[in-house]
Amino acid sequence: MSDVNARIAEIVNGNDVVLFMKGTPLFPQCGFSSRAVAILDHLGAQFHAVDVLQDMEIRQGIKGYSDWPTIPQLYVKGEFLGGSDIMMEMYEAGELQQLLNQHGIA
Repeated sequence: MSDVNARIAEIVNGNDVVLFMKGTPLFPQCGFSSRAVAILDHLGAQFHAVDVLQDMEIRQGIKGYSDWPTIPQLYVKGEFLGGSDIMMEMYEAGELQQLLNQHGIA
């Protein structure tokens, strides 16, 4: 495992909910990241945010780690869920809230 994959794995496995995003929760740098933060905030979920714009290794490495080409990326209990579109679909269907509740997160 490469250094960046080890760093990502440590972040993903060390936090219940992780959002790799562009910018910060208070100042998202793209609309998709803003939407992802809004969904998690609306659900009352505590989450760890990683600003990929501050670390180019993480920015590129996360795409290979998840085999998903875009950012943001959401992980819950170490499991990759998807980007903002999948988050929105899960949110609208009530699935994201249910998943967070199952893990005792929201």
